Amino acid sequence: MDLRQRFDAGKAIEAILYVAGESPQQDIHTVLKVLFFADKHHLTRYGRLITGDSYVAMRPGPVPSGAHDIVKYARGDGRFFECAPAVEAFGIENDTIVPLREADTDYLSESDLECLGEAIEQYGHLPFGELERLSHQELAYQESDPNDLISFEAFVRALPNAKDVREYLQV
Repeated sequence: MDLRQRFDAGKAIEAILYVAGESPQQDIHTVLKVLFFADKHHLTRYGRLITGDSYVAMRPGPVPSGAHDIVKYARGDGRFFECAPAVEAFGIENDTIVPLREADTDYLSESDLECLGEAIEQYGHLPFGELERLSHQELAYQESDPNDLISFEAFVRALPNAKDVREYLQV
């Protein structure tokens, strides 16, 4: 069964804004890693990803593809993805996400905010090298080819409660 989820770009913008507004570090790398760890927490507990993003096994570790495309568009170098609301929501200065407004948390559920908050607290202060090291330890990342999509099935398979999540998703 195909377990992919639908990416919600509007929700991703709000999640990026939320992390950038609440995290001790707002650099692109940290924000994207916090989104990864928040998604992992959320999938483990609630059986879905926060924004339905897909992940790519890049050199720095798993990268949320849609959120990364949104950030690149806001930075002015997005070639394949247009997201005009992103440039109204945040800017990029020296690889730092600069919110132009507060996140609209109406787009984010209580469980989304819970997992984003926990990931910010746990990972938002860590340096680049530590975030990279931690994300490289993820089994789904290790099983994927470099620069290739990490299958949603591999993401689920790597969870501590993989069997329960698979059963929940296939109901």
